[in-house]
Amino acid sequence: MNKKQKIMLCRIAATAVLLLALNLLPITGAVRIILYLAAYLTIGYDILRKAGKGIAKRRMFDENFLMAVATVGAIALAIIDKSGDFNEAVLVMLFYQIGELFQGYAVGKSRRSISALMDIRPDYANVECDGQLKKVDPDEVAVGSVIVVQPGEKVPIDGEVISGQSSLNTSALTGESLPRDVHAGDEVISGCINMTGVLRVRTTREFGESTVAKILELVENSTSRKSRSEQFISRFARVYTPAVCYSALALAVLPPVVRLILGMGAQWSEWIYRALTFLIVSCPCALVISIPLSFFAGIGGASKEGVLVKGSNYLEELSRTKTVVFDKTGTLTQGVFEVSGVHHPQIAKEKILEYAALAECASSHPISKSLQKAYGKEVDRSRVSDIEEIGGEGVKAVVDGVPVAAGNGKLMRRMGLEAPECRSVGTIVHVAVDGSYVGHIVISDIEKPTAKEAIEKLKKSGVTKTVMLTGDARRVAEQVAGDLGVDEVHSELLPGDKVDEVEKLLARKGKKEVLAFVGDGVNDAPVLSRADIGIAMGAMGSDAAIEAADVVLMDDDPLKIAKAIRISRKCIGIVYQNITFALVVKFTCLLLTALGYAKMGAAIFADVGVMVLAVLNAIRALRVHNL
Repeated sequence: MNKKQKIMLCRIAATAVLLLALNLLPITGAVRIILYLAAYLTIGYDILRKAGKGIAKRRMFDENFLMAVATVGAIALAIIDKSGDFNEAVLVMLFYQIGELFQGYAVGKSRRSISALMDIRPDYANVECDGQLKKVDPDEVAVGSVIVVQPGEKVPIDGEVISGQSSLNTSALTGESLPRDVHAGDEVISGCINMTGVLRVRTTREFGESTVAKILELVENSTSRKSRSEQFISRFARVYTPAVCYSALALAVLPPVVRLILGMGAQWSEWIYRALTFLIVSCPCALVISIPLSFFAGIGGASKEGVLVKGSNYLEELSRTKTVVFDKTGTLTQGVFEVSGVHHPQIAKEKILEYAALAECASSHPISKSLQKAYGKEVDRSRVSDIEEIGGEGVKAVVDGVPVAAGNGKLMRRMGLEAPECRSVGTIVHVAVDGSYVGHIVISDIEKPTAKEAIEKLKKSGVTKTVMLTGDARRVAEQVAGDLGVDEVHSELLPGDKVDEVEKLLARKGKKEVLAFVGDGVNDAPVLSRADIGIAMGAMGSDAAIEAADVVLMDDDPLKIAKAIRISRKCIGIVYQNITFALVVKFTCLLLTALGYAKMGAAIFADVGVMVLAVLNAIRALRVHNL
């Protein structure tokens, strides 16, 4: 509980004690009135001040205005009627402030839960300089610097381990409780906690571009993008509040005037009392508070599980996902390619690998890296010139003065060469040297261990269609799709073709259905932007993909897609529960108040009770671990 909440608790306690004394002790006359006013101002002075500021700025139709008018009116009625009963005015303010205190505590607890989760920003980095370690701000560490991460410290910046081995606690980033073992050559991301050994890491990014900085930025900005439900509540409140104010005015004036005309006696105090009670009941705070809180809690709960949602509008869209489209490499497969064979060699196999590795030396594609790994030697780029990359086909280059081409069958046909069909399943890289076909290299990708289960979980979560798009050969794509249980597959696609396929799928889906695309590479960025919901792999995915996506999976686990959908559906379910419950109770109480069946104390108790229950329900959106 913070200082402000403690002060409010003291004000509530003081008001309750004073109110109890006034009802138990024989205090009369002016002293009684002064003490009641003291109790009223003790509990309600801030509400009156806010109402006054709202009136001064011509923004009066809010809960502070409603509470001020209703309670001041109740005091005025007590004075006019000479009843001396100021209990209701004070009780209304007391109940309201108790509800506000509870709501503030609940929201604070929700924020603290998320703040604790996001407390991953490192305070310093140990930079190695001339054999000495120097503590500096992570913002000051340049790319390529060597930093040392001691046991118990956070990894401050993304980088590659150059020496040492350890286990990393990644739970704050991915929600994964099992530690991850790393050693020399492995990539590490900022925000993880080093648990055992000392690591020397060469930084690969500036802190502002690191994983931890991007996570913090995403979570901080997530509340700026409002969902349709939140926009509805904002529009509803703008129309609803003035409407009930005018309705209350009509309730105070019209029945007495009609009764006066009919000769029945106006009963002004009775109808004014009903109108004031009507104002209190009408306060839409349960909706205004609980709906944004539900989304905030949902985004926080998802973040705990390693799913970063960039806004509540995307969380709402995610709940309606019916079609999920996957890129293959790095999404359903590990993107770890290995050379498994060299077939139809016309020259030495080692020479074919050498030509292919050198020709592909300028590419960062996983296939290029696997060729260079199989080559096993340092690539001398001075031996390579005139590199020409042909999208979706391969690459041409001049190696040691000899023209070399490495790519798929399309590239060979472009060159007028016949490439023999390979029976092996995998990515086939055909190689031509000096215009002659010299053989092909078989490269196999490894399916992610959770990919098949991820597809099954998606179907159980209500997804009706799964689709895989890939630039790989048809046979490779169909085998992967068959192994994983994907419904539909499109292969041998250029990056632009993927956008076209998504456009076709978007045209065929239902009006209220949502299509999500999952990818990780630079070439996936246009498709991620075009889909209704873009989901990027955050650990090893490209910056372009993460930037274009609406949802980021921090540990690249496709299982998290189904979990993200379940989280979103739970959150939206809570939002609809709160809207329905609050409106039903609200309009029921308004009707009972207008008919004279609900008194002011009961009305405010019902109103605060609805708000408290709605807030409690909203906080359930944080609890998503077992979904």
